[in-house]
Amino acid sequence: MSLPEFRNEPLTDFSKPEHKSAMEAAIAKVRGEIGRTYPLVIGGERITGLGTFDSINPARKDEVLGKFSSGNAKHVEQALDAAWTAFESWKRQPVDTHAGLLLRAAALLRERKHEFSATMVLEVGKTWAEADADTAEAIDFLEFYAREAYRYKGEQPITKIESEDNHLVYIPLGVGAVIPPWNFPLAIMAGMTTAAIGAGNCVILKPSSDSPWIAYRFFALLEEAEMPAGVVNFVSGGGAEVGDPLIQHPRIRFISFTGSKQVGLHINEQAAKHREGQLWIKRVVAEMGGKDAIIIDRETKNLDEAAAAVVASAFGFQGQKCSACSRVIIDEAVFDEIVPMIVEKTKKLRIGDPAQDDVHLGPVVGKKAFKTISEYIEKGKKEGDVLAGGDVDGKEGFFIQPTVIGPVSPDSTIAQEEIFGPVLAVIKAKDFDDALRIANDSQYGLTGAVFTDNEEKLERAREEFFVGNLYLNRKCTGALVGVHPFGGFNMSGTDSKAGGRDYLGLFLQAKAISRKVGAQPKVVRDAKGF
Repeated sequence: MSLPEFRNEPLTDFSKPEHKSAMEAAIAKVRGEIGRTYPLVIGGERITGLGTFDSINPARKDEVLGKFSSGNAKHVEQALDAAWTAFESWKRQPVDTHAGLLLRAAALLRERKHEFSATMVLEVGKTWAEADADTAEAIDFLEFYAREAYRYKGEQPITKIESEDNHLVYIPLGVGAVIPPWNFPLAIMAGMTTAAIGAGNCVILKPSSDSPWIAYRFFALLEEAEMPAGVVNFVSGGGAEVGDPLIQHPRIRFISFTGSKQVGLHINEQAAKHREGQLWIKRVVAEMGGKDAIIIDRETKNLDEAAAAVVASAFGFQGQKCSACSRVIIDEAVFDEIVPMIVEKTKKLRIGDPAQDDVHLGPVVGKKAFKTISEYIEKGKKEGDVLAGGDVDGKEGFFIQPTVIGPVSPDSTIAQEEIFGPVLAVIKAKDFDDALRIANDSQYGLTGAVFTDNEEKLERAREEFFVGNLYLNRKCTGALVGVHPFGGFNMSGTDSKAGGRDYLGLFLQAKAISRKVGAQPKVVRDAKGF
């Protein structure tokens, strides 16, 4: 099958009345679905009558969006049975079938993009623009991985010899666990899931308990796109009840995870343990966060542009991105000039219910995040001056003002630990050498950015700034599928690159097949006939 060249899905311009009206209608439609109870789905069967947990609107914490079934180890076992049964057929399907499912799902998602975006506005507090970008990225993953499936199934470049017919083929791993995050609850969840099934595997999808609604909506979309029963199994529930039984099970072949360092390390440790009946070393694909820095050098002509990039990177989606700028490292020569710019732009951000179109920041995702971020702000107040924000409001929703604290020491708590919220640590550097040293003084290595008009310094950053995604004279968020393959070093994960040409290979294994051709050699026997 010949597909047109991949192109990123365009973002929606909500300043146009027709797009604004469409989004308002989508929010109203999704609101009309509030209060339903959702089942587990294993092998195509809806399983109901279980205990449930609530998905809530973080902007209106008393508003229950839906009730989701709580699975347990028994359901994990059932899902494994269903997935391995489905795998026997799914792995044998041609690439047209695997990729075709992704392409049909992409078309359906494109038709209903505002509906999916509206779900994220309500469930995780994304603004219209952030939710729209999330949905566009999900479409991109579907389209990109469909094309990658064809590439991996095509003829692979190997050295040929005359005496043999040699081929290298990629085959699926088997059944895996997909454990996505809540911060990109559609894009990352969809990308992890469809990379696996597009490669011919079957999966058990355990959605984040903070974003099960959008995950179920996507699962239903896959069913509508003619996904066979058992290829994806939807098993919601807690980490102890579903997550641990999944990652520890000897019949799980791979685990695809995005989330915190703490949970990622736990998964990696558990997956490394061989258990009775286990035939393989489990493969772990993990993306585990960052403590990302933007360096502003003294040779930066447009400081206003740099300040705007810092604020956009630090506070987009309330700073709840693994790529968010949580440290800005500023050369002392321009420190006093640019810090007021950053503070002024931060204070202009509007915070409120993201269902409204004129809001820049919504709430943080939930009670636990609200408590953790609030505690970090209190620690930060002891480590530096609060230059902007610093206040929290948990009465109606989980709202935290965008907060700028500094100058702080490079080894301070808020400069070293991942906060995952709207808190920016401001650090003063002596010069560019010092700034690079501070930026690299982190257990993480996900994204980073450098602002300077000095080409030699940009080249040094290319060589010395140790991150998986480096941006020069632009913000450190907003990676595009295919354009910026995404994933970091050190405690930021297992060096996978989502949206890149090697990502699908993480869900495949290579098999070399050789056949002798030409004249057959004579069989030489010894005196005994052997």
